[in-house]
Amino acid sequence: MGIVNVTPDSFSDGGRYIEPVQAVAHARQLVEEGADILDVGGESSRPGAQSVSTDEELHRVLPVVEGLAGLGVPLSIDTVKPEVMRRAVAAGAAIINDIAALQAPGALEAAAESGAAVCLMHMQGEPRTMQADPRYQDVVAEVHGFLAQRVAAAQAAGIARERIIVDPGFGFGKRLEHNLALLRQLHRFGDLGACVLAGLSRKSMLGEITGRKVSQRDTASVVAALLAARNGARILRVHDVAATKDALAVWMAVDNQG
Repeated sequence: MGIVNVTPDSFSDGGRYIEPVQAVAHARQLVEEGADILDVGGESSRPGAQSVSTDEELHRVLPVVEGLAGLGVPLSIDTVKPEVMRRAVAAGAAIINDIAALQAPGALEAAAESGAAVCLMHMQGEPRTMQADPRYQDVVAEVHGFLAQRVAAAQAAGIARERIIVDPGFGFGKRLEHNLALLRQLHRFGDLGACVLAGLSRKSMLGEITGRKVSQRDTASVVAALLAARNGARILRVHDVAATKDALAVWMAVDNQG
């Protein structure tokens, strides 16, 4: 899953693709590099980020979704807003990627009515304050329990299990030790009966481990993606598609004995 941030303030590439023409060109490049899915987002969810209006988010993402609708790969819309979900799916998105796990009023209904696949993510708190003081007794059990509840809620709303993806939410209201525990035990989320997505690319946990700034975390991101795949992730949300695809190809060639 290649990341297309149509925002001025995302932590890694905020502002680089704020114009639709730039965002579409970047997305096309990601597909050339091997992206199987494109994830388009118009509202930053970095720690400390402020929310934007529905109109502003639609203004950012709709031209990009429309510009990519005929590209031949599934499009994901990264949003928490029901109206953005509806409009983006109508414009060509096939997946709703919601960091709030469809908890906003009307989100479950909008997703169910859309017929799109959904990605349900765990987050403790909300982006503006989530990294202030995250605490858990047992992070893996608590995140697993939350996602199990949201999968059940989605199914109750009419969303078939085969349309559901789960994401433990690396970096969303979690300290380094929480993120590492989730990565080590990512296989435990397989019993939810949903595809597991992992988004570790360039995140602050990798900076804490390596001491490198965001622009220097490509190698750490690829290693983290490989570890996530080894531990059960089936969708890897990344900035560096080509490098990740190459690393996966080598690993799978060895693992499959050629």
